[in-house]
Amino acid sequence: TPIEETVGAMADLVKAGKVRYLGLSEAHPDTVRRAHAVHPIAAVETEYSLLYRVEAEETRKTTRDLGISFVAYSPLGRGFLTGALRKPEDIDGRRAAHPRFQGEHFAANRRLVERVEALAARKGCLPSQIALAWVLAQGEDVVAIPGTRYLARLDENLGALDVALSPDEVAELSAAIPPGAASGDRYPTAAMPAVYR
Repeated sequence: TPIEETVGAMADLVKAGKVRYLGLSEAHPDTVRRAHAVHPIAAVETEYSLLYRVEAEETRKTTRDLGISFVAYSPLGRGFLTGALRKPEDIDGRRAAHPRFQGEHFAANRRLVERVEALAARKGCLPSQIALAWVLAQGEDVVAIPGTRYLARLDENLGALDVALSPDEVAELSAAIPPGAASGDRYPTAAMPAVYR
């Protein structure tokens, strides 16, 4: 179904008062522009973290140009940037099927996370906190939505608000894991065609 048709139908729900705002998830910048031309889009949700940001950066440029909020899901790299995942056996659930958590990809990504851990130690905070602080430093239009099952992790995540990063520290973190450095696809092969469309 063309995005114009989908957003047109959703816009009717807004007009009827059944929906307040429209948002998109994992949308290609062209799709965002086409959708926004039909009805204002309030937010676009995309995976975005130090580990994954190649396509997300293009989406973020588009949302910024159009005045749309950018919602960063998995800002902790699906748990990788917490530092808790040290070996493949630490992976559970759906993540085990994701290529970036398998074999040589896991080892390569673990080496990237070690860079973040070193910077966090120097800053006196947790890897998760510095990773979230980096996402939050990307702009007022960026909203991070880390997920957690545990209250202690929620408290840790909230601690990111107390981590002030200078522009030099933001640049250092960005350089520690350059765009495209993460190894392996972010979803299983069968799921990849459904994202960033």
